Amino acid sequence: MPDQTSIPLASTALYEQVADRLRLRILGRELEPGAWIDELKLCGELGISRTPLREALKVLAAEGLVTMKLRRGAYVTEMSERDVREAYQLLSLLESDAAAEVAVRASDAELAELAQLHRALEEALLESTNSRDAFFAANERFHLRVLEIDGNRWRLQIVGDLRRLMKLNRHHSLFREGRLAESLDEHRAIVAALLARDAQACRGLVSAHFRNGLNATQEAPSSRPPDACAQPR
Repeated sequence: MPDQTSIPLASTALYEQVADRLRLRILGRELEPGAWIDELKLCGELGISRTPLREALKVLAAEGLVTMKLRRGAYVTEMSERDVREAYQLLSLLESDAAAEVAVRASDAELAELAQLHRALEEALLESTNSRDAFFAANERFHLRVLEIDGNRWRLQIVGDLRRLMKLNRHHSLFREGRLAESLDEHRAIVAALLARDAQACRGLVSAHFRNGLNATQEAPSSRPPDACAQPR
């Protein structure tokens, strides 16, 4: 009988691969918030049975990307106004504290790196095509790097989960006309405070950045027609 400890493990379980595929579809808006998951169709597309698909859906449900209904199936989570408000409030608390810590403890090289990431943000807004997508990506890289420099792995994990869920928000703050430019101005002030190593200013500026973002979600038009997808009950 072979030694069980010597048998190589599969690099990734099938259900995890399925979860990765579905996660990309959800975050890429191929599966819109509120859309029901067609299990039979997906099984056919992916060439799998329903067992790994359902295990994958459990993974995504634990991440908050999917909501499961007993005897009805699963649908892509759609964030309510309360969900969005509470997510912004938590992000404000966590990221403003991280910025204050970075202002005090980061090395000069790390602060220079953040300044370079901000320049990439400036350049993304100046691009003539796909500026919004490029700005989103550059904005996320900047915020993520602040958290990585801070080095609190629990904070990084929580913020990562919240930011992933915020991608389901169809009233994204940056959709409002003029918000991209406003957000960039706020980033300029944050970077200036970081370079000045002014922790108190960093905390206040990042808090204001998220507060303004929340306000913008309440003014932003829907990113899709209201009847494009029936809301689950």
